[in-house]
Amino acid sequence: MNNTKSPKEAAEYAAKLKNSGRYNCCQAVLIALAKETSLDEETLRQLGAGFGAGMGTMENSCGALVGASMIMGLRTNGSGTIRYSAQLSNLFASKSGSVICKELKGRTTGKVLCPCDQCVRNAVLSYYELVK
Repeated sequence: MNNTKSPKEAAEYAAKLKNSGRYNCCQAVLIALAKETSLDEETLRQLGAGFGAGMGTMENSCGALVGASMIMGLRTNGSGTIRYSAQLSNLFASKSGSVICKELKGRTTGKVLCPCDQCVRNAVLSYYELVK
């Protein structure tokens, strides 16, 4: 259960979930931000199941960022979410170095820009920066 009180606590909780090996990056962010929604953690876990490893392939958008964008969609009731997701992506990229999983993991360069546990922290922190 997520009883976090601050953005930093939520970010650390997301990293703890990711490091447990039981959740992918998207699921960790969704569950860490569960209090921002009316959905239960199991529903959020199921929603995020296909968005690990860069949406299943490590070639696409970081799952942590996808999770934060999903929560933003719920927060905005889908109104203006594209604009907020773009802002969220920019904040995340400034912290992480990219929004693309394979780049973050250094899959083609051999240089890791941002490990997964830090990506989930960055996604949660970026979400809270945008909504304050």
